[in-house]
Amino acid sequence: RKEYVDLYVNYIFNKSVQKPFEDFMQGFLRGCPARYWKMFFPEELQVFLQGHTTFDWHLLEKNVVYGHYKKLDQTIRNFWTVFHKLPEEKKKMFLAFLSGSDRITGCGLERFRFYIVDPQVENPDEVCPYANTCNLILFLPR
Repeated sequence: RKEYVDLYVNYIFNKSVQKPFEDFMQGFLRGCPARYWKMFFPEELQVFLQGHTTFDWHLLEKNVVYGHYKKLDQTIRNFWTVFHKLPEEKKKMFLAFLSGSDRITGCGLERFRFYIVDPQVENPDEVCPYANTCNLILFLPR
């Protein structure tokens, strides 16, 4: 029985996926030659491809660029007060709302910049915050 289980497990996890994996690897190496990624340690490559998963949220606040706002405007102070009180999971959900991902690219939070902009609408109470994920802009009505 042990031999049967060993052979079955080997087939499921190795033999049955060998050809598709080889095809994938060939395509991957064509688009991303080994000489470019072999210089990384596995942990570095994982961060580069998947992004950072832990954050210094105060550094995020420090790197924001404001449009039609000043850092000390009441709306901005209220935003950051509420943001810093959120649990970690909700902060990551905000990051996903803003950027399309709950992770920061391999460059890290030090280089991550986003914008908080006043959409300057006639009646701000009738407009919800919205984001332009491609340009990392949060439109935050007063």
